[in-house]
Formats: sequence, structure tokens, C-alpha cells
Amino acid sequence: MDKYLYVAMSGAKETLRAQAANNHNLANASTTGFRADLSAFQSRAVAGTGFASRVYAQSSTTGWDVTGGAQLATGRDLDVAIQGDGFIAVQGRDGREAYTRAGDFRVDANGQLLTGTGLQVMSDGGPVSIPPNSSLSIAPDGSISVVPLGQGPETSATVARIKLVNPPKDQLERSDDGLFRMRDGTDAPSDASVHIASGALESSNVNAAQSMVNMIELARNFDLQVKAIRSAEDNAASATQLLRAT
Repeated sequence: MDKYLYVAMSGAKETLRAQAANNHNLANASTTGFRADLSAFQSRAVAGTGFASRVYAQSSTTGWDVTGGAQLATGRDLDVAIQGDGFIAVQGRDGREAYTRAGDFRVDANGQLLTGTGLQVMSDGGPVSIPPNSSLSIAPDGSISVVPLGQGPETSATVARIKLVNPPKDQLERSDDGLFRMRDGTDAPSDASVHIASGALESSNVNAAQSMVNMIELARNFDLQVKAIRSAEDNAASATQLLRAT
């Protein structure tokens, strides 16, 4: 089989993979604290006998965009946004500690502090639990203070402190659930230099307009690869006819 057909086929396949990554970003353009995936094409030589004159494309995710999203003021006491670098520690569905930028918190009927997706928010001592209260505030260092029910402001007390971390980016990996985890399976240590702002949320850092442009460009690239496949088939058919004629 002509390597030209293989090269065109691999190009179409990898373009679809890049399109999937781009569409994933676009679908999360309004997801709180989302960090866009970065993907890139690389050239690889076609292995095998013969002269090394053919290469094929390979698309791979190279990481994520570390640029912070816009800070959106909400005025809600349980909404927080990371200032600069850092992450909020949560407990993933698998029971392991994981990290997120999404600070849209809520308190369930059992007093557990949860993210908008239902994950438990962690402190250094375990999941954060909030007692019944008449008011609640979250300090820049993650400390949570409450005024007990039926009491005055002078009785305000700190009941927990959200675990904030900032491990090196090369030690993190993003899982299929969208959460970040340490590559070696350990828990990242708390970092006192990480601060949050209460009454605000960080929006997704996906550029929706750029993602739309990328989607159109990738669709055109896919059409080009399909045309190349058809050209390879036509060339093979023509060559077969010539051989039959001889």
C-alpha cells in the first residue's frame, strides 16, 4: 500500500483528536475555574523498509493553559477565587485528595462544605465541616469563621481552614474528571502564600472566539486529509488499470 494513503489517514485521525480536545475546551467555556487543554501536532517518520521520505502527524495534549480566568464578583459568602497561582484541595470521587480552581462552595444538610459538583472541600485535618450558624465568612488565608445560631457577632469563631496548595506544575497531572493530582500519588503540602478572595469566582480561561476559529480550521484540515485519501485511491486505481493494459 502506498505510504501516501497511510500518511493522509493518520493526518485525518489526528485532526479528529485535536478537534475533540478543542471541543472539550469550548464545552467548558463557562465552567468555573476551568483551565484549557493545550494540544499540538508533531511530525513522526513512518517506520519500515524503504527510503525515509514519508512522515505522519501526531496530535497530543501538551498540558494546560496556566493563565488565570477572569475574576467575577458574586457577593456570595461561599464563593471564593484563588488569587494568582494555587489550588483548593478537595476529595475526589476515588477518595484521593485532588485539586481544583473552582470555588463555588455550598453547605449540605450534614454541614459538609462541598464544591458545586458535590466534592468535599478539604482542610489539613480532613473534610471541612461547618456547624449551624447565622453568618459565615472566609478569610484570604482560607480560614472559615462563623457566628453560632442565636449569638452575636462577638462570638465569631474560626471553625476550619481550607487547604490551599501550590505544587510545581510539572508535578501535577489532570485526570479524566478534570481535577488535578500529584503525579507520584502523594498529597501536596499546604502553602501559606496562596490566598483567596471571598465573594468572587474565577471563570474559565477558555477563549471561546479562538476555540471557534480553531474548530473551523481543524474541520478544513480534516477535509483536506480526506481529499488526500481519495487522491491516493484514485492513483491506485489508475495504476491498476495501467498494469492491466500492459
